[in-house]
This record gives sequence, structure tokens and C-alpha cells, in this order.
Amino acid sequence: MSTLVQPSEVVKVESSNKRVWTDTEFMALPDDGHHYEIVDGELMDVGNSGAKHGYIAIILSSALFAVVMSKKLGALFDSSTAFKMESGNKRSPDISFFTKERLQGLEELPTGFLEGAPDLAVEILSPGNTIEEIDDKIAEYFQNGSRLVWVINPRQQYILVYRSSQAPDRLLKPEDSLDGEDVVLGFSLPVTELFQKLSF
Repeated sequence: MSTLVQPSEVVKVESSNKRVWTDTEFMALPDDGHHYEIVDGELMDVGNSGAKHGYIAIILSSALFAVVMSKKLGALFDSSTAFKMESGNKRSPDISFFTKERLQGLEELPTGFLEGAPDLAVEILSPGNTIEEIDDKIAEYFQNGSRLVWVINPRQQYILVYRSSQAPDRLLKPEDSLDGEDVVLGFSLPVTELFQKLSF
């Protein structure tokens, strides 16, 4: 029986004096298979995700994409996309959605970073995530324009729905439905679909 390698914990790549990373420097980081964020001036390697994490991300992204594109609601982004926070931090949710209203005036998306947090930010927990790390991300998302945050726990099969950083509004179990509310209008997905077993 094979053993799956678990994602590593978040590690600080540089721990010397805090520095200001320019967009150009951050964009020029090597494509070395690692996933980075900038937090408080430090480059953070947030590790790689396991198979279950990636599978859930694809299922949810596909469902969101179908609604977002058919209704022309805005733009959806994957976990390789970083967003520039007012603090200078660059955050990369697992799935992000910007409404078309937030993108008004753009004829095409920049090759660099969008300013502010997405209207919807989705975090899929990995074994290496800490409560403090996720709480910090949620707080910063709402400080920078997010209106809805979903935190998905694959191991315990539940979703926390946040409308503010104070506390989750709802806890959704497999028998419930995930709703896009007024942020992703028309989106609804049975939670059980995210945690389904392989059927082939």
C-alpha cells in the first residue's frame, strides 16, 4: 500500500530583515514547483498540496466556472494567482473570484497582480495549515475587499462560510448546499459533491 506524501508546513524562505518585494522580483521567482506568498516582507513557501486538495479544487472550480462564464459575472482564478494587499502582502487563495464590477475599465487582465482581495476567496485546508495562518488570511481578505470566504476542510468534510472576519456565519456539512449568495449569483452546489469517493 503506497504512502501519500503530506504537504509540508508553511516555512519562511527568508528570515533576515524584512524587505519590500517588488512585483517584478516576485514575478521573477523561479518556477521550481513551490507555491509562494509574501507575508510581512518575508517570502513564504506555502508548500504543495496533496491529491485530495487538488481534486476538490478542480471540482469546485469547474462548477464555479460554468456559472461565472454562462452569466458573465466576472473572472475566476486558480491558486497560482497572487493578489496585492494594502499591507504589501501578496496572497494566493486556492480559488478566487472577482466580480465584473471590480474589473471595470480593464480590457484585458494584467500580467502582474490585481489590487485587493477577491470578492470570493476559497481556502482548502492542508495538513500543514495552522489556525493562526488561516485566521490571518481571512482577516486580510476582508480588509482588502472580500465579501465571502469559504474554508473547506477535506478531512472532516465541512465548509465554514464567512461574511466577515469575526466568525463563520455557517458550517456546512455534506447534506447541505454551498451557495454563492449575492457574490456569485446563481451558484449552488451540494457539499457532498466536493467530498465524493472515486466511482470508476
